[in-house]
Amino acid sequence: MAREALLQALYQWQLNPAPCGEIARQFLEDDERLVGADQRFFEDIWGRLCPVMETLDQAIASVILDRRWQDEVSEVERAILRLGAFELREERQTPYRVIINEAVELSKAFGAEQGHRFINGVLDRLAHQWRQAELENPDGDASPKRK
Repeated sequence: MAREALLQALYQWQLNPAPCGEIARQFLEDDERLVGADQRFFEDIWGRLCPVMETLDQAIASVILDRRWQDEVSEVERAILRLGAFELREERQTPYRVIINEAVELSKAFGAEQGHRFINGVLDRLAHQWRQAELENPDGDASPKRK
């Protein structure tokens, strides 16, 4: 539920740019916007995501192979990719597969009919850049795999 609220906040920010603190206040003061959501998760991610938006955009745009970030990615997909990219880069305690799955589910619920495929592909490419060690050792143990 907090990810849905973050998606909505990003979407709102994209369509009507306002200071991130103002958007956070709107969500936190409206009881209905965060019903059932982890408010601390929302506040933590939103507070850390806003200052790095431009850096995230550059990273996302660099791995999109079939369209232009600014012109050809829908606002919903853009918001989902920003959230997913942030989590992949900053939330190391959350497995990359969980992050990608959550983004795909958001895309299925709110995005275009086949948008989840695009979301999955872009976030997978970012995971290969930012989570290489986790990809090579998905079990998470520190010992190297024996052949």
